[in-house]
Amino acid sequence: IKMKKLILAAVVLSSSFVISCKKDRNCTCTITKTYGGIGTVNTTAIVYKSVSKKQAKTLCVSYTSTSDGGTLTTETCKLD
Repeated sequence: IKMKKLILAAVVLSSSFVISCKKDRNCTCTITKTYGGIGTVNTTAIVYKSVSKKQAKTLCVSYTSTSDGGTLTTETCKLD
């Protein structure tokens, strides 16, 4: 019985490392802006290095593009 508990504890511990694994994560943002009545759509790729999936998702959905003179219409970011 002790051996089963030890094996179970090892499995639970190792699975928690896999779940919280830190690695490079990709975020893709689709940004629509209007310049003088003409709409443009740009896609921006962002790489977050050595972060957990939860951290990357938080960073990705809170990403805000910088203004380059156009009027921001929409900005949608998602973790790949």
